[in-house]
Amino acid sequence: MAQETIRQSLAVSLDDLVLSSSHVEEFLHNLAVAAAADLSSPGQEVSCSVTVLRRKKPATVASSDDRALGLDEVQYAFDEGPCLSAIREGGTMHVPDVRTEHRWPRYIAAVHESPLESVLAVSMLEGGEARAALNLYSTRKHAFSGEAISAAEKFARDASTSLGLALRIAQLTDSRDDLIAAMSSRTIIDLAAGVIMGQNRCSQDAAMTVLKRASSSRNIKLREVAASVVASVTDDPSVTTHYDA
Repeated sequence: MAQETIRQSLAVSLDDLVLSSSHVEEFLHNLAVAAAADLSSPGQEVSCSVTVLRRKKPATVASSDDRALGLDEVQYAFDEGPCLSAIREGGTMHVPDVRTEHRWPRYIAAVHESPLESVLAVSMLEGGEARAALNLYSTRKHAFSGEAISAAEKFARDASTSLGLALRIAQLTDSRDDLIAAMSSRTIIDLAAGVIMGQNRCSQDAAMTVLKRASSSRNIKLREVAASVVASVTDDPSVTTHYDA
């Protein structure tokens, strides 16, 4: 396949998956599958994964198959390999033949008996809070030609913006879920304090002291104590999830 044709194919795939993905996890999976499919050829099936490094800890956020995920995990175990070097140093790491590769000796020794023959890792999200790499694995030696490497590098550049957005959305979703959980807990605690205030004709501070003392003496979470107090005066289970996002 000519270099320009490869590039056009990858670009179209990227546009399609951005438009068709309904959530972050699906987008990341589609990203890995699209790269693997477009860089595979008859007689050579390429596996793909995307590794993200946050707070110095690498993790595979998407993979086209279990083989790519497993090969990523080997790199993480030894804290070395083409993927991690691409992330830490930037640029592209190409291993045309793992049998003759002398970099990353522990990683290479670990995969020496596997079907893996060649690896290509391309950095993504350079310079940001999170860094990433597109990882391509093949069971054929010299699987990645100059055209394929150029195509993978362009795909990584084009996908970086979408990947960064996907990770940002995931972060915001996590923050939103944490906020909802906190607000839900706050609601049930406030309701329980109101019950105690009504039953004992005491102040809010005094009611909170009662709840905290019960939580400490029973060694259970304050929210659970509050839920039991509210449950004792109502048969409506929906009151414990009053906060609506």
